[in-house]
Amino acid sequence: MKTITYLLFLFFMLFSRIGFAQSSDKNDMIQEENMENLSVYPNPVSHGKLYVVTKNNLTKHVEIYNVLGKKILSETLSGKELNISKIKPGIYIIKITENNISATRKLIVK
Repeated sequence: MKTITYLLFLFFMLFSRIGFAQSSDKNDMIQEENMENLSVYPNPVSHGKLYVVTKNNLTKHVEIYNVLGKKILSETLSGKELNISKIKPGIYIIKITENNISATRKLIVK
């Protein structure tokens, strides 16, 4: 269990530092900043519906990765509800991008 926790921690740290798109134009650059009032709930998820809410509630691009870094879901949300009923129980990383600002969170699916 300690090994899995350690690997998950390393994966999360690595994922949060690399892999974000960069552009030579500063206006197009995706930044990892605090997304205002980001809320991802319920977490852990047990009924297949996840809600992603921010202060502005603009269109969001949501990606979910497994602990090995493989993208298993990629969707654009215009509302706040995301159907994850096809995702197997486990620990995942969710990346939310809204208005060129990205944030990552740990997601547990039961």
